[in-house]
Amino acid sequence: MKRELGKKRQFASDASHELRTALTGLRTELEEARLHPDETDLGDLLIRALRDVDRLDAIITDLRILAGMDAGPPMPPQRVDLTDLVRDEVARRTDRIAVRLRLEPGVTVQAVPVRLGRVLTNLLDNAQRHGRHLVEVRVSHDDDHAVLTVADDGEGIAESERERVFQRFIRLPAARRLDQTGTGLGLAIARDIARSHLGTLHAGESETGGASFVLRLPVSPVDRAPRPRTRLGTSRRVNLVPTRTRKSCRSCL
Repeated sequence: MKRELGKKRQFASDASHELRTALTGLRTELEEARLHPDETDLGDLLIRALRDVDRLDAIITDLRILAGMDAGPPMPPQRVDLTDLVRDEVARRTDRIAVRLRLEPGVTVQAVPVRLGRVLTNLLDNAQRHGRHLVEVRVSHDDDHAVLTVADDGEGIAESERERVFQRFIRLPAARRLDQTGTGLGLAIARDIARSHLGTLHAGESETGGASFVLRLPVSPVDRAPRPRTRLGTSRRVNLVPTRTRKSCRSCL
């Protein structure tokens, strides 16, 4: 009990620090512009101010997600086709890098769809931030588990940092360099959701040397009967015009 209370106090302190940091940056920029209006480039000021507002908005959104998870699931779990969920999520995104899919059909789990979608969103946002030319999503069966893998061809995560990236508000130097508006909560939220569904989420190295995040969830009870091995299907979505990735988080890298 005392340990849990200490963790909540530490989280509240960390959240307060992150919010105050973003607000302080915004206040400083606006005050400097007020004191030196003739030396201020209005366009540049607005860009920097909006960046700080984006960061504040992202932090608040992630904090609301965490608060909702602490309060319990918004609805009972239901049977979710993981393959369909991945296809739908990727199809509605407009990403910098086209996403390559390798999906085994008929992989189903018991889950809250909106939360499982949040896991995929956060992992894809992370991969888009760090990938150079390749982002790949794979769905498959492994005994009594469904396996979702999101991989990229970026610089990867050092083995010593692969657990640390799941800590709240932790952002590695590469993440800070690539995206100044990240919250450091995306991967933490994804792992919390995985655990709430009796699953696991771990970081590793992809086949291309980048990062690989592997989500394992128990398959739906009706799908636990022995099944023949199915060859993975492959599809590709191509974005003709690179655009900025939709906001959410990499927490970390």
